Amino acid sequence: MTPTIVFIVIIALFILSGIKILNEYERGVVFRLGRIVGAIGPGFKWIIPGIDKMVKVSLRVVTMDVPPQDVITRDNVSVKVNAVVYFRVIEPVKAIIQVENYLYATSQLAQTTLRSVLGQAELDELLSERDRLNAKLQEILDKHTDGWGIKVTLVEVKYVDLPQEMQRAMARQAQAERDRRAKVINAEGEYQAATRLSDASEILAKNPMSLQLRFLQTLLEISNEKSSTVVFPIPMDLIKPFMEKYGKDDPEENKK
Repeated sequence: MTPTIVFIVIIALFILSGIKILNEYERGVVFRLGRIVGAIGPGFKWIIPGIDKMVKVSLRVVTMDVPPQDVITRDNVSVKVNAVVYFRVIEPVKAIIQVENYLYATSQLAQTTLRSVLGQAELDELLSERDRLNAKLQEILDKHTDGWGIKVTLVEVKYVDLPQEMQRAMARQAQAERDRRAKVINAEGEYQAATRLSDASEILAKNPMSLQLRFLQTLLEISNEKSSTVVFPIPMDLIKPFMEKYGKDDPEENKK
C-alpha cells in the first residue's frame, strides 16, 4: 500500500469520525477545546474530531416517577406519598453546563419539595384538595429548575398510603356521617308529612262535607281488599238527621 493511499484512508476516517446524526427531538451541545460553542439542530452535522465534543440532549417530555416519600402532615399523621413529574429541556446549553446531571437533580428536588409542601397540609387537604397541591408543587419545581433550562409542565400526586388505623378510623367516620345524613333526611320527611297532614286537617275542618267524602272514599278502598269482614265506625253526622226526624215523630218525645 502506497503512502498516498494510506494518507487518503486516514483523511477519510478523520472525516467520517466527525459525522453526527441528530434526530428531530435532539439537540447537540458542542464544546471546542472545553469551551462552549452552542447547540446544533437536528440532521446531518460534522464536528472537528479530537477538538470538538458533542453532548446529545433530548427535548422530549420526560416522565419521572418520584419514589414513595414518608410525609408527616400538619395534623401529625404519617403517610407515604408517591408522585409523578413531567418536564422537558427547553434550553440544552443550560441543562448541560448549569447542572451536572439534570435528571438526577430534578428527581432529588422533586422528592424534597414533595415532603416540604405536603408536610404543610393537613390530611383532609391532602385527600380533597389534590389539584391545588399539584399546582403548588409544579410552581415551586418550575421556579427552581428554570435556571437549569428545564420546564416542569405537570406534577401529579399518584396515591396517598394511609396507616391501617387511620383507614379504619376514616371508615367509621364515613359510616357515622352516612347515618347522620339518613337520620336528617328521615326527620325532614316526617316533618314535611306532618306539615301536610296539618294543612289537610285545617282544610277538612273548614268543610265538613269534604270529610264525609274522604270517609266514603276510604270505605271504597277497603271494599277492594280481599278481606271478608270489614269493621268501621259510623260517624254520628251521617245518622244525626235520621235521629232528629224520628225523635220529632215520637209521641212520647213530643209530650216531653
